[in-house]
Amino acid sequence: MQRETLLKGYNFRWDVMLPMRGWWHRVDAKSLRADIFAAFTNAAIVLPQGVAFAAIAGLPPEYGLYSAMVPTVLAALFGSSMVMVSGPTTAISAVVFSALSGRHELGTPEFISAAILLTLMVGVIQLGLALGRAGKLAGFVSHSVMLGFTMAAAVLIFVSQLKDALGLELERGGSVFERLSRVVQHWSEIEPSTLVVASVTFGTAYLLTKFARRLPGFMIALIVGSVVAQVFFADSKMRTIGQIDAILPSLVVPSFNVGDMIALLESAFAVAVIGLLEALAIGRSFATRTGTKFFANQEVYGQGVANLVGSFFQAYPSSGSFTRSGVNYESGATTPLAAVFSGFFLILILLLVAPLMEYVPIAAMAGLIFLVAIRLINIAQVQHIIQTSRTEVFILIATFLTGVLIELELALLLGVMLSFGSFVYRTARPALQIEAPDPMLAGSVFRDAEEFGLPECPQLMTTRFDGPMYFGSSEYLEHEFERLRLERPEQKHLIVNLKGTGDIDLAGVDALIEEAEQRNANGGGLYVIARSIKLIARLEHLGLIRTIHGSHLFENKHDAIGILVPRLDLNICASCTNPIFSECRGNKDKAAALKLANANA
Repeated sequence: MQRETLLKGYNFRWDVMLPMRGWWHRVDAKSLRADIFAAFTNAAIVLPQGVAFAAIAGLPPEYGLYSAMVPTVLAALFGSSMVMVSGPTTAISAVVFSALSGRHELGTPEFISAAILLTLMVGVIQLGLALGRAGKLAGFVSHSVMLGFTMAAAVLIFVSQLKDALGLELERGGSVFERLSRVVQHWSEIEPSTLVVASVTFGTAYLLTKFARRLPGFMIALIVGSVVAQVFFADSKMRTIGQIDAILPSLVVPSFNVGDMIALLESAFAVAVIGLLEALAIGRSFATRTGTKFFANQEVYGQGVANLVGSFFQAYPSSGSFTRSGVNYESGATTPLAAVFSGFFLILILLLVAPLMEYVPIAAMAGLIFLVAIRLINIAQVQHIIQTSRTEVFILIATFLTGVLIELELALLLGVMLSFGSFVYRTARPALQIEAPDPMLAGSVFRDAEEFGLPECPQLMTTRFDGPMYFGSSEYLEHEFERLRLERPEQKHLIVNLKGTGDIDLAGVDALIEEAEQRNANGGGLYVIARSIKLIARLEHLGLIRTIHGSHLFENKHDAIGILVPRLDLNICASCTNPIFSECRGNKDKAAALKLANANA
């Protein structure tokens, strides 16, 4: 038995290190054809995307392409999703730009070195989270936080490209309003030719991505924008992307500088968390569509490996890509080999078209980036949040404004803190609902007595507790118990149904024990309903059952009422004009018999 356990543990560790063992049996001639077709389509799409994302990050175009090669292959081989494709993304590019633009001049060797060091740190952090099995923790970040952060990133991206779309030579960096003020101050210097090229590229990309999604819309739009620039504005000296210095990434050890690492630590955590949130959200979404399993912690491990190793091949931070994953799925990809092949196809395509990149105007790239930024804002999701939760609206607005007015990393940190604070506040104020049987429903189903105006027993109160009963909620629970005692002194007996209680700790049990003692002193009692064997064992371990006696513990409401109603004060039952329990008739009969016996005596 011990040997089998060790072997199972050994196999599990190998499955983590080489997850392809879990899907390799899916590979056959048919799946290979589908994966190769999807890979070629993906490679054609990521070429202009990689260049655009590198521009957003403030890096030369080749670094966006490097991030679409090595990290893409590694994330596919070591991750958990069958069809997700990783690489450079808009949100991470925006954070890289925000984190480094204030420290180094864009595109300089120092800027590039810091970006690659940031990639290494992100990979180490993500691997540390994977080793700590913290994959599920990413699910605790509110959707409103990511939506607000994404909207702030979209605004920053859009504004940062205005100068290139308008042909202005402006100072880089600063907040959104600082960038806008510079554009307004130099409005008279706008180059109409660059504006036309940017607009044509934007319009072409918009129409193709909306009405011809299977075509490589971004690449076609870049070609159209470049042709317009060469044919109509050849004499305008429009700035171009320039020649790509190296098609293939080199194996280079990142430069380690303690000062830079300390300065980048906050940004590295932000990028690591954002990358994981993106990858996990995409992975879960496509696991549902493909009917395959998705293991969050395995994906955290895969993303960590991709960034850590990618930093040695001049890649900047990467994550799961919504666009490329969607194209991969729609193109018929069946296994992670599609993502692996796309990295190699990108190299082949680059060998053919890289010399032409020096003719692509920067204004055309700005037009593409405008579209990327606009599509990041999801109005439908914003409307849904506005209609459902004021708290989430506040978190959304606070995250968005912080990202626009201050910086993106701080926006994410503030949003997570607000989201966590909201969660703690809700769990610290759980629902304690007073229930009573509804005579209008078959079987006299118990409902919220206060909400539906149902009559209650004058001696016995039935409540339901929903939420964790822990140290954070114990004070609120004690306050609610005291309020009920003061407002309803005649209802000396209290049933607390713990059916909706997921967990309970010593502080929660102490609150129940204190209430039991108060009610015993007033001539009543506290009774607990718990059905879960695990919960009952927990209550026994924490001493509740021993304190309130086992006779005060019931499995369901009907058993509790059947035993407790006959124990109530018969004199009060005799004067009750609205009996709500079926057992009340027996009490009335007993009260009448007792009254008759007393009269005869």
